[in-house]
Amino acid sequence: MVTVVSIVLILAALFMIVTVLLQSSDDSGIGALSGQSSDSYFSKSKSKTLEAKLALGTKIAATVFIALSLLMLVI
Repeated sequence: MVTVVSIVLILAALFMIVTVLLQSSDDSGIGALSGQSSDSYFSKSKSKTLEAKLALGTKIAATVFIALSLLMLVI
């Protein structure tokens, strides 16, 4: 059981690393402080882009990673 959970934990970590590295950087970090707004058509339909899918994959991989890490702590 520990071996299976360890393998899935490593796969989740690798998937999370890949999805984070594939995401493009968000250059609006300082723009939010200066009051610049980036409301456009592309920012409103962002949920269907590759970036949104990568962000969702990262969230899922992080959730699985944390859950398996806690499971390994209990085992």
